[in-house]
Amino acid sequence: MKRNSLSSFSVSLWLLFTAVMLQAVESAKGKYAHMLFNELFEDYSNALRPVEDTDQVLNVTLQITLSQIKDMDERNQILSAYLWIRQSWYDAYLKWDKDKYDGLDSIRIPSNLVWRPDIVLYNKVDDDFSEPVNTNVVLRYDGKITWDAPAITKSSCVVDVSYFPFDSQQCNLTFGSWTYNGNQVDIVNSLDSGDLSDFVEDVEWEIHGMPAVKNVITYGCCSEPYPDVTFTLILKRKSSFYIFNLLLPCVLISFLAPLGFYLPADSGEKVSLGVTVLLALTVFQLMVAEIMPPSENVPLIGKYYIATMTMITASTALTIIIMNLHHCGSEAKPVPQWARVVILDYMSKIFFVYDVGENCTSPKREKEEERKLEGDDGCERRHKEVRSHLSNNRNDDCDLKEKLNGNLHKSYGVHGENVRETVNCCSCYKMLIKNIEYIANCVRDHKANRAKGIEWKKVAKVMDRFFMWIFFIMVFFMSVLIIGKAA
Repeated sequence: MKRNSLSSFSVSLWLLFTAVMLQAVESAKGKYAHMLFNELFEDYSNALRPVEDTDQVLNVTLQITLSQIKDMDERNQILSAYLWIRQSWYDAYLKWDKDKYDGLDSIRIPSNLVWRPDIVLYNKVDDDFSEPVNTNVVLRYDGKITWDAPAITKSSCVVDVSYFPFDSQQCNLTFGSWTYNGNQVDIVNSLDSGDLSDFVEDVEWEIHGMPAVKNVITYGCCSEPYPDVTFTLILKRKSSFYIFNLLLPCVLISFLAPLGFYLPADSGEKVSLGVTVLLALTVFQLMVAEIMPPSENVPLIGKYYIATMTMITASTALTIIIMNLHHCGSEAKPVPQWARVVILDYMSKIFFVYDVGENCTSPKREKEEERKLEGDDGCERRHKEVRSHLSNNRNDDCDLKEKLNGNLHKSYGVHGENVRETVNCCSCYKMLIKNIEYIANCVRDHKANRAKGIEWKKVAKVMDRFFMWIFFIMVFFMSVLIIGKAA
């Protein structure tokens, strides 16, 4: 027991000694850090370029890490991104021997104490021209300074919306020194592309790369070269949102336009359907116009909307013309012969259009029509027979009565009232025949006028079916065309 207590006591002492030594080391390092800081910045100036020779070029290594895309404003052509900007360079006046400072190899100090390259984003469009974030820099014993600073940048981006919502965009981020030329400060790429390892996935855009290219430009004002590094952000839009909210409703609404030709002309809803569909597409067109920039490049979905609206306008105009044909009455001219042959004989069979008033599922047979025609002709024949029979009977009766009256007159010498009765009977027969002929003529004229109106209604129905299939084909090919262009 005694031995165990002694061993535990010794372990406790050793741990206490270790903690004290570590604290002493940290205190020593803190002491050396203060000493180093005072010695380094005693005669240091952050206003001048830290090189021993003024003709020497100072190399600045630049690395960009894309963390998040905050917003892509297509209308104003502005890309907002959250970046981590790492710059590293060597300061010739901030070196020390780490052995003299108890192995202290690096310190962290505020960035405004050291010289910093004035590397800025050339295509920045933000109204805020404040200084970069004043984060600490890491200073190593060999003079290397590493400065990591977060930044929310707003840069100009030329947006091409010709294939919206199936478009891809390329936005450039150009970094360079604002005052130093290439003979004073040179920019070196740390990597061949931007770092995307910490990128937060965006709900609207996919990142397909961020290559970096170094450019050396000589401006007209100066003979010195000015280097810069351009990071090209390649974006691909996720089109699912726009397909389900803008494109698919337009396709469904456009298929309603040909159905206006299928509506019966007497329903009174043909023109109102076309106008309603046109107004619905106008609303979607305004939604797209609010998103897109006011440029000459009309987006693909905008072209589809315009083509569909033009088609619906044409279908509404044709509907009005066909309704006028449908309501041609008895006062209209007869259907031309070419229309009878082309529309009533051929096109009606091609588009399965039956007579007006028939059911398309159970059409009347031609035999029934023939029977009807035969029945009408039989009625007329019977009417003629009855009329001729009445006329013959009238003549026979008149002859008979004349003979009877003659015989009576010869036999008994009686005439007067019998003769007058005979004359009145003949005049009644004549009036009856005239009335029957007048009624027959009226019925015949009514049937002819009614047949003329039915022919015009059938012409209108055939034209409705014809344009319905034409516009269905147009809508289908327009939908396939927009999908093919997007692919």
